[in-house]
Amino acid sequence: MKSIEVVAAIIQHNGKTLCVQRGPAKFDYIHHKFEFPGGKVEAGETGEQAIIRELKEELHLGISKADYFMTVDHTYPDFHITMHAYICPVENRDIVLTEHIDAKWLSIDELPQLDWAAADVPFVEKLMAK
Repeated sequence: MKSIEVVAAIIQHNGKTLCVQRGPAKFDYIHHKFEFPGGKVEAGETGEQAIIRELKEELHLGISKADYFMTVDHTYPDFHITMHAYICPVENRDIVLTEHIDAKWLSIDELPQLDWAAADVPFVEKLMAK
C-alpha cells in the first residue's frame, strides 16, 4: 500500500477557520469532502516549508507563521496518509481557489456541520476540544 506524507493548514482569521471542499474524485471517500488545505511534503522540505509552498500554489496565499498542531495517521482503502497540521493565522481572507470547488470560513463550533475527509476529522475534534 502506498504511503504519503502531507501537511494541512488550519488557517484562521478573526475567529473563523478556512475549510475547503474537494472537487469530484473517483473514490467516494474523498469526493466533494471538506478538508484543511495542504498537500504532499517534497523531498528535503520541512513541514513548515511544505505548508508555505502548498498555500501559495493552492490558494495564492502567503503566510508568515505555521505553528505545529498535531499529526494524524489514517489508512484509506488504497493508501496510507501521515498528515501534519499547522495553525496558520492570516491577516486577511483573500484566497484564490485553484484546486478546490468551495471555501467556507466557519467558527470552530460550526466545523462539525461539514462532510469532512476522514483523515481531517481528528483535527476538527481537537479544535472542538480546545
